[in-house]
Amino acid sequence: MFDLPSPPAMQRSKGRAFAAFTLRQGAPHLADLAQQGSAKLMLPRVAGPVPEAVFLNTSGGLTGGDLLSYGLQVGAGVHLCATTQTAERAYRAEGPAEARFAATVGAGGRLDWLPQETILFQSSNLSRRTEIDLAHDATALLCESVVLGRLAMGEVVTQTRLTDHRMIRRDGRPVWAEMLALDPEVLARAANPVLLDGALAFGVAALVMQGAEDAAAALRALPAVAGAGLAVSGWDGRCLARVLAPDGLTLRKAMAQIIKTLSARPLPRVWASGGLS
Repeated sequence: MFDLPSPPAMQRSKGRAFAAFTLRQGAPHLADLAQQGSAKLMLPRVAGPVPEAVFLNTSGGLTGGDLLSYGLQVGAGVHLCATTQTAERAYRAEGPAEARFAATVGAGGRLDWLPQETILFQSSNLSRRTEIDLAHDATALLCESVVLGRLAMGEVVTQTRLTDHRMIRRDGRPVWAEMLALDPEVLARAANPVLLDGALAFGVAALVMQGAEDAAAALRALPAVAGAGLAVSGWDGRCLARVLAPDGLTLRKAMAQIIKTLSARPLPRVWASGGLS
């Protein structure tokens, strides 16, 4: 008599945060701000002319059916650094959680999108899409970092799914696009040198701007981070760096070097909570 005709619908997290910045009297100013659900945006005080926008997911992580959406509009001439307050976590899920980031950058503007790492728990399922639209002379620096499991707890991730789409367009035309598909079959072959080569953490950084290919030499000259593998390429206004690492801390150190080199600036302040500066 206590049986339900169908299981109750589980409560899911929905969040959206958006901000727009414009140049006013030569300085960037917040022009619009909207946030709802589990997505929040913080604007910490920073020294210097480049503001920081820090996104936060108050639900503490993502699981099946969750939807998290971040958006930015960077006006002409504005240089903005955007990041996340902490690492994002993808928890065990029957169906996919969705995470979206979309930004537009006006003429002469620059966006550094530098989220902290994403940690994939065992049996997680995450679908993520990142899209940045640039004006003809705008600049974008994008990074993504992924850690497989909670290494300090001895978690071995064999069952997880990550679908990651990344796209940067200039004047509506794609200039850099890639898709990553991670699933149990790939993880079973993770020791293959053409896949993860045994790494438990990996990251990518992409700089799109006029002359970006010249930055490749500077990245290759960086001191090696023990345990991390680095591959760099530069061509036609693009510079791309990829990192493989045995753990999240090693990856974080390597990504920090790359970000500081490509941005010519210190790391976002919230990254310091991970022991970096």
